[in-house]
Amino acid sequence: MTDPAFRPRRSCLYIPGANARALEKAKSLPADVLIFDLEDAVAPDAKADARDRVAEAVWHGDYRDRELVIRVNGIGTPWFEEDLAAAKFAKPAAILLPKASSASDISMAARSELPVWAMIETPLAILNIAEIAATPELSAMVMGTNDLAKDMLASLRPGREPFAAALSMTVMAARAHGKTVIDGVFNSIGDEAGLAAECEQGREFGFDGKTLIHPSQLDAANRIFAPSAAALRDARAIIAAFAEPENADQGVLEVDGAMVERLHLAEAEQLVALAEAIAEREAARD
Repeated sequence: MTDPAFRPRRSCLYIPGANARALEKAKSLPADVLIFDLEDAVAPDAKADARDRVAEAVWHGDYRDRELVIRVNGIGTPWFEEDLAAAKFAKPAAILLPKASSASDISMAARSELPVWAMIETPLAILNIAEIAATPELSAMVMGTNDLAKDMLASLRPGREPFAAALSMTVMAARAHGKTVIDGVFNSIGDEAGLAAECEQGREFGFDGKTLIHPSQLDAANRIFAPSAAALRDARAIIAAFAEPENADQGVLEVDGAMVERLHLAEAEQLVALAEAIAEREAARD
């Protein structure tokens, strides 16, 4: 069994909390994470029913190895407190807090006694990103690029140039404090090439995975955020080289024509551990 620190979070699929059929279908989807949404995907007059349905699904549903997260309504909304209470009963892996803009927001959500994931989707969140990432109760940050675009009055176009600073700052804060970091959604469901390009971009930024809005997007995220065969080959070569007895005290080695240091060994070990975790998960689903 691999270290749970390397739990795959390549694909994080939003599931509308008010849609009973979607909740059932999610049991068979190859998502690493299912985010049951009580916020944007649910109309105000359906909030209470969706809350009860999601709590029941999480408590009793057979979702096997999928990591289950409940996105609650935001602090200050009429539904926040009851959402927290329902999540505390249902016991998902975490709750996802929308519009998180400060460390105090994370502490308030942590009253659920569950790990907190935070939506990073406001300009204030970007300005406070270091203190948010440092909050002990926080375990993951999720980009909310649609809301961020709205608040910035910026265009969410291919390439996402207006958001490069926000994306990079969030990844850096996550890495500084050992938190998972997930990229925002890609809105064009039928644009497979565009989705693949944005997944590639997110991986290059350093994100662990991507939030998704449709099951058809799962394959691309699962493939692109998994270690490639070439990367695994190189990682295993580095691990093997440092494992040689004559290299036990070496800080730098030449491996396949490249100079590698022990920091590269740590990276290689993490990559292999992630690949093994993915392989275990996929074998369990066969």
